[in-house]
Amino acid sequence: MSRITAKDCNRPGVAGTIVLSLVVSGSIIRASYQVTLPKTPDTKSISQIWISLEATFKAYAPVPKSLPHEPFASQADFPPIEAIKNHTYISKEDGRTTRARHVTVVNELPEYPADVFNGRGIVMLAGGRYNGYAATGLGMIRETGSSLPVEVWMKDEPEEKKGWCKELEKEGMVCRRLSDYIDVEFLEHGYQFKILTMLFSSFEQILFLDADNVPVRNPDVVFESKSFLDTGAILWPDYWKHSGTPILPFVVGLADEASELLRTEQTVESGQIVWDKKRHWKYYYTLITQGWAGWGDKDTFPTALRSLHEEYYMIPHKLETLFVNGTIEGIGMLQADPSNQKEYEPLFLHSNIIKWNPREFLCVGCASDKHDPVKSSFLEREESSINRHLKEHRRIFNIEDMQKLNIDPEPLIWKSMEHNVCKSVWANGDLCIRTREHMSNAFGYKFRSSRAFSLFGYGDQVCISK
Repeated sequence: MSRITAKDCNRPGVAGTIVLSLVVSGSIIRASYQVTLPKTPDTKSISQIWISLEATFKAYAPVPKSLPHEPFASQADFPPIEAIKNHTYISKEDGRTTRARHVTVVNELPEYPADVFNGRGIVMLAGGRYNGYAATGLGMIRETGSSLPVEVWMKDEPEEKKGWCKELEKEGMVCRRLSDYIDVEFLEHGYQFKILTMLFSSFEQILFLDADNVPVRNPDVVFESKSFLDTGAILWPDYWKHSGTPILPFVVGLADEASELLRTEQTVESGQIVWDKKRHWKYYYTLITQGWAGWGDKDTFPTALRSLHEEYYMIPHKLETLFVNGTIEGIGMLQADPSNQKEYEPLFLHSNIIKWNPREFLCVGCASDKHDPVKSSFLEREESSINRHLKEHRRIFNIEDMQKLNIDPEPLIWKSMEHNVCKSVWANGDLCIRTREHMSNAFGYKFRSSRAFSLFGYGDQVCISK
């Protein structure tokens, strides 16, 4: 069922058209805009790009071909410089060989292909247990007013929730499978999926979002920001400084010998990335973070850009941590809007701690499956930091903090989750009742049946109003 926003139940939706309603001083303002599906990709041409890249990577593989991913003794305290220096050993000879091969790989990279990628859109990586989080985030993309087409990527068909992809098409979203482009069996880490989904996406300009990333305002603004127009790439900061091995700057051509130049730099938090593939087309996990906190894909992006001497915009504002109301327990990272370079304005909530899936919040005795591996919900676990909030129907975010930031995303997040558990393939009768009960008590939502939907053949529909 397509998403019908608050107080729009007397106007049955048309697939591809999203009706946005905003409540301003008690008045309803309606704005209709068309959301179109992403264009059908040229799968054969895109796959051929990877075949060419793979052959180059294999011919000029780094030495050694792999490194042990051994975590530091502590993931809480940033490692001292001596620990960083000594954590990963690469001989000088191997370093020189890998540096030379890196130069060859860069020179061998194919030119940007004409007429293969086009337009701009949002790319979200989901699959398996992440589908539930993605369903909430995708709902918030539309609830906040985005009209961009969306690609939802998964590893392969078994990762898809049956019937979900068909529903997403009504929202201007399509499912894509990595297995249609590449042999996924060789992929060792989920971290590798992100770069590949960006490469294979049909879009030329991409806003990439992790499955647990929730926009708190309309994210479309990123593409019109001066930051993007000037550079074609926007990256956001993480909590930590760089923990990469000193040989890394030498290997990628940033220094003529092992160097500590990365030591004072902020690492990247890649729950959201904006990337123009045409402008940044030519773009070794363990070398980069050596297994400390945040190990994965994140710092490959600035490393590649710097190595190729290409411009990018690093958000200058520190990220804000959101806490559970009345506690010091974190919820997620609130990242800034790149269109405001002078002042911090929040745009994305990367929910890396408490992820928004109604089953994980309110299910009681729910059976697990591969898409919803819920053993017990926050409502069932007394030790959970949000247990009392759910039992007493209280807000999870502190409303005073939200007012200071000039946002209030929580009601819309719950609205997105209500849609999923009441009106989609994720529907669950008991969970729908508990979700609506919480929404009524915590936010003042009201629910009523719509006769208009039945008359137009859309079946039973419950309207939401406040």
